Amino acid sequence: MYSKKVYEHFTKPHNQGMIKNPDGVGTVGNPVCGDLMKIYIKVKKEKKKEIIKEIKFETLGCAAAIATSSMVTDLAKGKTVEEALKIKRSDVAENLEGLPPAKLHCSNLAADALHAAVDDYNKKKK
Repeated sequence: MYSKKVYEHFTKPHNQGMIKNPDGVGTVGNPVCGDLMKIYIKVKKEKKKEIIKEIKFETLGCAAAIATSSMVTDLAKGKTVEEALKIKRSDVAENLEGLPPAKLHCSNLAADALHAAVDDYNKKKK
């Protein structure tokens, strides 16, 4: 049912936890399935670029929800905030080598949580 990549990210998630005093936090949930995701980011300016230097997640949900949260943090770490906003749900699912159709909504949530964290960061810096 799940790819080897999904299994790896579920059993040994990357970047799990929280960041104290984050620069941005994004929280999203799905009332139908009950999944809840929170992504924290720390951003540093380097050569006039805003780089996501640290990113962590806390997720309550199924295996796919945890795996997509882990993968989206891997995809965003080291990227500029502009590049992070371009990460789509399809990027998350493709990098996990696919998700069952009934679990594709998890990749939506993960991308949405990342975008919400970047949006929160952008609002705070104004």
